[in-house]
Amino acid sequence: MGSRIVLALGGNALGDNLHEQMIAVKNTSKAIADLIEDGCEVVITHGNGPQVGMINLAMETAVKFNEKLFYIPMSVCVAMSQGYIGYDIQNALREELLDRGIVKPVATVITQTLVDENDPALKDPTKPIGAFYTEEEAAEMSQRGYVMKEDAGRGWRRVVASPKPIGIVEIDTVKALLEAGHIPVAAGGGGIPVRRGAGNHLNGTSAVVDKDFASAKLAELLDADMLIILTAVEKVAINFGKPEQEWLSEISVADAERYIAEGHFAPGSMLPKVEAALAFVRSKPGRKTLITMLSKARDGLAGKTGTIITNS
Repeated sequence: MGSRIVLALGGNALGDNLHEQMIAVKNTSKAIADLIEDGCEVVITHGNGPQVGMINLAMETAVKFNEKLFYIPMSVCVAMSQGYIGYDIQNALREELLDRGIVKPVATVITQTLVDENDPALKDPTKPIGAFYTEEEAAEMSQRGYVMKEDAGRGWRRVVASPKPIGIVEIDTVKALLEAGHIPVAAGGGGIPVRRGAGNHLNGTSAVVDKDFASAKLAELLDADMLIILTAVEKVAINFGKPEQEWLSEISVADAERYIAEGHFAPGSMLPKVEAALAFVRSKPGRKTLITMLSKARDGLAGKTGTIITNS
């Protein structure tokens, strides 16, 4: 058996709507099947930005037109997105593997991600989601317990927190599937954020967990050899978009930390990917993270392209 890999799919691997997603996952499955065909153990994670936003918007719109309906918690919206994205991924990958003569079951695990109730991010929600509202509508939603913020003069929007993951509740299920030779799709959209409640209860949290940080935590707990974060560019760069732009093939933890301090990576874009990569690499000696684009994953794993971050 080859390397154990957690493969974090970026938004470009899924499209922006249901029709685009069904087309995109067919191409995505070919790249994933290449790695499996090469003998790798693969666990798949994915983002859900457009999808969870669409679900949230649909629910909010329904409430506007039918007062008997109620707002759906963000934790439930994430769960719904895991189900329908996983459905497309597992079916497309199953078909691609069978077309290659590879018999490996693919299954989606509705995954909860544990967050710390004392995480400072929970006290300062900043991530906008869903529809725009008038000031009057926002005031009404605030009375319902939602945090609302004005968004660059375009109206008011609901905002949620983005805490860091500290555990994966269904980790033993993912391990069991992997060790049985199955291909799990897990921690979709960063996982459903939950906090520990009384006794053994888990409380759903109005938040979203960054999918790359959740993927790093999942990879750490699975004792993976490599985390692969797929994005829209073939390599990480410093001085991006400037005449002195430089593509990076391999960087150490120290180099990555220096580049972060110098402000080379944009927040909300490459910065969280590099920070998640570092979180996994630091978790145990010998671990590596590859950042590259989907179509180059196989070449990246072979050391031909992409950016490798190591703890050397």
